[in-house]
Amino acid sequence: MVAEGSKAADFLLEGSDGKKHKLAEFRGRYLVLYFYPKDDTPGCTKEACSFNENIKKIKDLGAEIVGVSKDDLKSHEKFRSKYGLEFLLLSDPESKAIKEYGAFGDRGIFGKGTLRKTFVIDKEGKIAKIFEKVNPSEHSDEIIEFLESKK
Repeated sequence: MVAEGSKAADFLLEGSDGKKHKLAEFRGRYLVLYFYPKDDTPGCTKEACSFNENIKKIKDLGAEIVGVSKDDLKSHEKFRSKYGLEFLLLSDPESKAIKEYGAFGDRGIFGKGTLRKTFVIDKEGKIAKIFEKVNPSEHSDEIIEFLESKK
């Protein structure tokens, strides 16, 4: 079960930079690991652009932003390029990490799929905060507020 204070689940996923990434490489800084349903859809675009607009502030607070969806690398690259996204997107086509983090479930009229959920993982690899109800337009402000509270 994924809960605040528990050890974050490891993953090995391909990134939009063409490399495979695992949780351990983010040790020593906060990781804002956010799960989202689909590249280039209205809510997901708002959320990604909001993170992108605040990327300097988030990095200055000692955190890295990483997005995860089922989309393939080609889709991720198109999405990053179209909106000038400056952070890593990971591809989880089999939803392994998505399910392990509890970010898979009933999406109402959209059926079962990836839920919009964010996990802030601390410098030691533990889950510091889980954001279950995410407003795509304001979410980066919530993350900044949380990270500032940890200073």
